[in-house]
Amino acid sequence: MNDYTNGQNIAASSEKGIHTDFQQNMTYGEYLQLDQLLSAQSSMSGEHDEALFIIIHQVSELWMKLILHELDAAISHVNQDKLQPAFKQLARVSKIQSQIIQAWDVLATMTPADYLKFRDTLGNASGFQSYQYRMIEFGLGYKTKHVLKIYEKEPALHKELVLAFNKPSIYDAAIQKLARSGLYIETGVLDRDVTTVYESNISVKTAWKTVYQNTDAYWELYQLAEKLVDIEDCLQQWRFRHMKTVERIIGFRQGTGGSSGVHYLKKVLDHYFFPELWELRTDI
Repeated sequence: MNDYTNGQNIAASSEKGIHTDFQQNMTYGEYLQLDQLLSAQSSMSGEHDEALFIIIHQVSELWMKLILHELDAAISHVNQDKLQPAFKQLARVSKIQSQIIQAWDVLATMTPADYLKFRDTLGNASGFQSYQYRMIEFGLGYKTKHVLKIYEKEPALHKELVLAFNKPSIYDAAIQKLARSGLYIETGVLDRDVTTVYESNISVKTAWKTVYQNTDAYWELYQLAEKLVDIEDCLQQWRFRHMKTVERIIGFRQGTGGSSGVHYLKKVLDHYFFPELWELRTDI
């Protein structure tokens, strides 16, 4: 036994209160359902690097589940004019996004030769079909109805996505908060169809500009705006790392889901969720 292991055992034996009998008590593994979680990495090809591919995407989906949990709570709090807890939840979303961004660095260790050994086993499955990612887009205000068709195979899931599609986004909630705070917002924006893609509006831009030029008077709204900018900034970084990782591994080949691959990923980089918050930076 080496000195390091021996040291660990001595330290553990000195902790007399450590529980070792779990015949009647719940274990760490049971609490986290690790038997179910760790048995969900089934390779279809048997190739070594398929494990990396599966685990990276599963971990990202777990993080996205937490993003949705925090984003839904933040929307609820903004609607209730409880901005302080919303700030914590939105800040947490940004930290989660940093984890997903860094995951691309791990996936980028896969070479084209590694990926091509199992790519055909994916069939038409693709990250493009991630329903949680779509729900995040919906929660941020990017609503594209045609993507709902992808999920018709699973009626319960499709119903959940339709509900998310029809809900106001965090930006809708923020704009309503601007109006409740006495800033002028056009009625057409306040009553807009929230299932449509949001487009920049001069009254919203003017309201945010007022906030940025009078931060002492509108400190909480200013904080809200910056939390939203943080999230969009991180999402753009996530999209960029995704695009460059795909380009590094498969070049400009068509994606397994039928998209144009890198060309499609480059196009979505140009989309803004909160356009006025970026536009006003030129004006102030």
